[in-house]
Amino acid sequence: MSTEPSTAPLILIDGSSWLYRAFHALPPLTAPDGTDTGAVYGMGNMLRRLQKDYAPERIAVIFDPRGKTFRNEIYAEYKANRPPTPPELASQFPLIRELLDTMGIPTLQIDGYEADDVIGSYALAARQRDWDVLVVTGDKDMAQLVDEHVQLLDTMKHQRMGPEGVVEKFGVPAERIVDYLALVGDTSDNIPGIRGVGPKTAAKWLNEHGDLDTLIANADQIKGKIGEKLRAGLEQLPMARDLATIRCELELPEPLDALVPGEPDNGRFVALCQRLGFSRWIESADTGSTEQADATAPAAAERPAAVETDTTVVLDQAALDQLAEALSKAELICLDCETDALDAMGANLVGLSFAVEAGKAWYLPVAHDYLGAPQQLSLDAVRKALGPILADPDKPKLGQHIKYDLNVLERHDLPVRGVAYDTMLESYVLDATGSRHDMDTLAERHLGHTTIKFSDVAGKGKKQLSFNQIDLEQAAPYAGEDADVTLRLHQTLQPQLAKTESLQKIFSDIEMPLVPVLAQIERNGVMVDAKLLATISAELAQRQDELQAQAWKEADTEFNLGSPAQLQQILYEKLELPVKRKTPKGQPSTAEDVLAELAEEHPLPALILEWRGMSKLRSTYTESLPKQINPATGRIHTSYHQAVAATGRLSSTEPNLQNIPIRTEAGRRIREAFVAPEGNALVAIDYSQIELRLMAHLSEDPRLQQAFRDARDVHRATAAEVFGVEPDAVDDEQRRRAKAINFGLIYGMSAFGLAKQLGIGRNEAQDYIDRFFERYPGVRAYMDNTRESAREKGYVETLLGRRLYLRDINARNANQRQYAERTAINAPLQGTAADLIKLAMLDLHQYLAENAPEIRMIMQVHDELVFEGPAEALKQAAPDLAARMCRIFPLSIPLVADWGYGTQWNQAHTASSSVSS
Repeated sequence: MSTEPSTAPLILIDGSSWLYRAFHALPPLTAPDGTDTGAVYGMGNMLRRLQKDYAPERIAVIFDPRGKTFRNEIYAEYKANRPPTPPELASQFPLIRELLDTMGIPTLQIDGYEADDVIGSYALAARQRDWDVLVVTGDKDMAQLVDEHVQLLDTMKHQRMGPEGVVEKFGVPAERIVDYLALVGDTSDNIPGIRGVGPKTAAKWLNEHGDLDTLIANADQIKGKIGEKLRAGLEQLPMARDLATIRCELELPEPLDALVPGEPDNGRFVALCQRLGFSRWIESADTGSTEQADATAPAAAERPAAVETDTTVVLDQAALDQLAEALSKAELICLDCETDALDAMGANLVGLSFAVEAGKAWYLPVAHDYLGAPQQLSLDAVRKALGPILADPDKPKLGQHIKYDLNVLERHDLPVRGVAYDTMLESYVLDATGSRHDMDTLAERHLGHTTIKFSDVAGKGKKQLSFNQIDLEQAAPYAGEDADVTLRLHQTLQPQLAKTESLQKIFSDIEMPLVPVLAQIERNGVMVDAKLLATISAELAQRQDELQAQAWKEADTEFNLGSPAQLQQILYEKLELPVKRKTPKGQPSTAEDVLAELAEEHPLPALILEWRGMSKLRSTYTESLPKQINPATGRIHTSYHQAVAATGRLSSTEPNLQNIPIRTEAGRRIREAFVAPEGNALVAIDYSQIELRLMAHLSEDPRLQQAFRDARDVHRATAAEVFGVEPDAVDDEQRRRAKAINFGLIYGMSAFGLAKQLGIGRNEAQDYIDRFFERYPGVRAYMDNTRESAREKGYVETLLGRRLYLRDINARNANQRQYAERTAINAPLQGTAADLIKLAMLDLHQYLAENAPEIRMIMQVHDELVFEGPAEALKQAAPDLAARMCRIFPLSIPLVADWGYGTQWNQAHTASSSVSS
């Protein structure tokens, strides 16, 4: 469809608001059968009048979702004073949906977001095409959307409002409406304003000071009682503004061009009118009878087809042979495993599903064992028939989160080669933050299909069955649909990837080749010393007891250190420490950052923080790791996740290896428990200061690049530049501050954040930053250019072309926008670092397979790779492995890898040697 502006405006209707207003505006009406119909009739009349007056070419009705939205997470009391929906109105919600469907009017709704946010997002998208937009609503919050392209229409009052009308009604322009609403509050939404401040005062203040931030900064200049009220309510103003701000950067559930009214279904429309008793509507319809109307409805074949899967159950040799023949002829094989557990290293294979063309699937059960289960083919028969096909690297395979299937099948002596596509990763590479990447979510989003859920066939809670206990009549459609939907998703997602060469390369050259590498690392696992972990756990428990005794002494009473309620009472009531922040429920916060701030004023919060750290290490590692030792291998097998972190970094679970503290003694003790088997050793190779090196490369700053080329201590070099001293004269405190500046700036830290971290004044921190940028102007130029590019494109890229979309980069909300700007600076650095470690993993996996198969890659943690192998062979190979990591990608400055060797991880992590590119 054309993207040219239409002569008629795009009409966006606030459906929830309209329905409520229609309900309260009309006297009660009922259908012949007693059904309440007043709201449907009122809203229907307004719709029909709107269509007659505007003949819209594009239109949509937007509804609020059921349940809470993200604003309830910001403020638990949001809309808390609203009475429940009257049952006589609630019963009409399905009827209005049915009416809109018969009229061919598109409807929209996004879970977790209000209709205002959806409308705002479509209005913004339309403005970007220079389309005019008419928002049909009576909600004053919507005035913040008004500009030269967007107007509001109140059909009940027959009023249309543009920019001048906003100023006339509210006394402030549209761009100040959010600030206005924060000051006056909103009783209907329970948004707290400044008590005693009405519309006139709010408008006066904003016109005098320009905006809310300036007013807050000058609050001490407001005289009288009203000034006191303003100052008393300053703390809640940012939250009130956040609540009132319409989110305009949501991902659109349907493209703008899809908001075209469909052909009315006159037959259904007349039938609905007859049922509801709307005789006048029948008289004014385009048809005089139901029969005539039915003849005008679109043919079924023209309507979007639902995802229907014809699943063949394979129970005998003949059917297995037919399956094998179909797979051998297929250009692409989609496969999926059904198991009795989620742990790939412990799950038993229950069945396999396959698809090679949309609409058809096979389910091959091998281990259903419920009472009355039919005879199934043996695994030996399956291996004989399908093993060669699955192991053929020239036969492309497809899956959804296929790494899980690789590990399950490898353990059952059915190795899979030729893994070419994974729909989870296709979605992730296309847009890492656009949505979740599980099959159910992707099916809803891209196919408009609601999948059969596991709970639909297995039940829920304690009575939930494992898959081997599920009757084949239910199991087969579920399993077959998994394969069929995955194939259809691939057919939808892969063409989208192919449109952008850099994303296609990230997918095909990095993410997909990494799948079997990660699967191998997971199967390799790592050995832990359970006895040592028990000793460490006892040490941590003893330290907790000591901390508890000190805490009780400081509080002069005994209390539960793990109870936020008791801690609130001790800190804020007994010790009368200042309340730095409140929880969404209005309670004084005991969060870690708050305790860290309070630790400057009293010794108790620091004791609580250390006690919590000990408790977390015990529960997460020293007590849980022994339970995670696989009885069959005697090792721990973490799961690596490619489609979680937006920047491309890997994450891991069960256990989470990424979060073991590096700088604390307790964290180092836990690393000592990761050990090599007898006769073997570990080598850890870690990229040195990789994100700072990438900043030097990307910014092309000559001083920063020279520091790395000369192999100088970059923090000492920065200290020398910032403090104006010779490098040899830099003291430890200056180096510490320079390190905070270096790392702070690549994470977008402000002067306020740096001041807080270093414990200095904001002006002093700003002076450090200014001096840094004076000495490293290339860094400032890179940061400015990156922000500007992100604002124009809506995304940033890594060196290799991975994209991170920044939906809030042009947000009106300052906090959202600033967070997006900080992300824009750091994401290319962190994302490129992630790409490089992945390239290194691919290279070293291949190199070891060909040259030293006795050496295994067993862990990836941040910028570090850990290897295990025979002690002497590993020690000899370590320098070459580190050198290969340094040569993995050409940069304008050297890459450096530090490596260490030992019988346990902490020893190996303490690098003793370095290699440079």
